Amino acid sequence: MKRYDTVPLTTSPTGKPYRRTVLYPEIPPTSEDFYIITTAGDRYDRLAQQFYGDSTLWWIIAAANTSEKASLIVQPGVQIRIPADKDTAVSNYTNLNR
Repeated sequence: MKRYDTVPLTTSPTGKPYRRTVLYPEIPPTSEDFYIITTAGDRYDRLAQQFYGDSTLWWIIAAANTSEKASLIVQPGVQIRIPADKDTAVSNYTNLNR
C-alpha cells in the first residue's frame, strides 16, 4: 500500500494540486500486540519490515507509540508496542483519509 494513494488531491486557490493533511488512526492496545525493548540501530521502518514484512507500514508502530512520526529513528532502551493487527490499522487509515 502506498500511504498517500487514498489521500485525495485538492487544489489551492492559485490552482496548484496538493494532498490534504494525512490523518493517522488511534491504535488501541490489544492482548496480541508485541512489546520490545529497542536497541541501537532500531528504526520504525526496519521494525515494520521485521514484524509486518513491509517497511512502508512504519507509521503503524510510530502511531501506536508516543513518538514523533516525522522520524524513523527509535531511541534505544525504550519499550515500544508493535500492534499485531496491521490490517485494521491500514483499513482505519484508509477510511480516515478518503
